[in-house]
Amino acid sequence: MQFSIGDHAVYPAHGVGVIQAIETREISGKRQSFYILRILDNEMTVMVPTDNVASVGLREVISKRQVEEIFKILRKRKVKLDHQTWNRRYREYMEKIKTGSVYEIAAVLRDLFLLKVEKELSFGERKMLDTARSLLVKELSLARKVKEETIEKEIQKIFGKKALVQV
Repeated sequence: MQFSIGDHAVYPAHGVGVIQAIETREISGKRQSFYILRILDNEMTVMVPTDNVASVGLREVISKRQVEEIFKILRKRKVKLDHQTWNRRYREYMEKIKTGSVYEIAAVLRDLFLLKVEKELSFGERKMLDTARSLLVKELSLARKVKEETIEKEIQKIFGKKALVQV
């Protein structure tokens, strides 16, 4: 997968960024090209070797067509909620977020919100719910070319008024 300067790209667990530059550097005596990616949410800069794009999971923002698939995942209610201990559930959900898959992140958001309706979430789970929401909102707004508030409102319609309460 090739990116150009100015392209949006998704870096697993950190979200959407912009390719600021493509630089060649010498590391351990070997010249290597890197994408310099600035993450939009926190301004963090990440150097991704252009040869390792697939292995680190750097990918393009989803298409507008795929956005509706994400909303279908969020609307799905007949899911088997994981009732194991919060820390086991937390590790499982964190692994899903780390994949960088927008579908996995949507499932984590949905599952945590449904679980939140049944019982109080741990602090870590509340933070993860917020992280999943933030990652999804940013990518879906770019995919649809709409403001983040528009996506936030759509998610709020799916889950109700308490869906977007910050931790």
